[in-house]
Amino acid sequence: MSGKGKKKKQNRQINFGFSIIICTFSPQFAKTIMTYEQFWQPLTSIYDTGEARAVARWLLEVVFSINMTDIVCGAVGQLPPNDAAKLLDMQQRLLKGEPVQYVAGVADFGPHQLHVAPGVLIPRPETYELCQWITDDVLHDRQSLHILDIGTGSGCIACTLAAAIFQAHVSAWDLSEKALGIAQQNAQRMGVEVTFEQVDILSKAYDPSSTHSGSFDVIVSNPPYICRKEALTMEKNVLEHEPDMALFVPDDDALLFYRAIADFATKALCEQGCLYFELNPIYATDTQTMLAEKGFTHCEIREDQFGKQRMLKAWR
Repeated sequence: MSGKGKKKKQNRQINFGFSIIICTFSPQFAKTIMTYEQFWQPLTSIYDTGEARAVARWLLEVVFSINMTDIVCGAVGQLPPNDAAKLLDMQQRLLKGEPVQYVAGVADFGPHQLHVAPGVLIPRPETYELCQWITDDVLHDRQSLHILDIGTGSGCIACTLAAAIFQAHVSAWDLSEKALGIAQQNAQRMGVEVTFEQVDILSKAYDPSSTHSGSFDVIVSNPPYICRKEALTMEKNVLEHEPDMALFVPDDDALLFYRAIADFATKALCEQGCLYFELNPIYATDTQTMLAEKGFTHCEIREDQFGKQRMLKAWR
């Protein structure tokens, strides 16, 4: 039987002794079945060969728990119908340039795997290096620490610090309601406690009677820091899929967020508190100069694993 607008199915009768079994095959379902080679080879239109294979293997492992041994044994071609259809959909999304992390719904971040989706920035390994720096600095310093992550996005910084620093009370702010929802999911996923709040740091005027006065030992941020003019050198899949509000600042005000956060930090940090930033290497020196003008007399800049000036620590 076929409904209106649907293709007729092919029926085949197979006689086994005295019984007749009716096997029904859908041509549409047959198109969803593919081998490992049929999955990764079309991806070479957007990735080089090695990367296409790596992307395919990572997706199969993360989404379907299929490892390389399973691949060799032909597990990809033996996926159940729903999983086979899902794999085909993932392939099509990749071929349209969607980042593999959005396709999988997760991103690796150090030893953690975080939920990500369109609407939050995909965590980068350089940001995990910043988390490691903070952890190394404060892990054994105090019995109790209050940490604020401004512009938390997926919650990668806040959740990682909450997991690594047992004595930390971590708060996290973001303007995006969608990002906060994803960050809360990641806190639950990692089993950590983080206090999330919807805050626009650009309109966060300091109130002398605020409970935030001198209350934080650490303020950290990976704010938007890419000028629009830099978009010409960026990957197409980043520009078309990752959120503009998490990436860009005006060409004529590259330090927009750094300045606002520094103003807040001058009042909100405790006496020996520290401010940590992820940097745009192009403006590392400008950021350091701005912080000195605001009273941060000590400043340290570190390079990331790629040799770029990517992280900053400032204190008074």
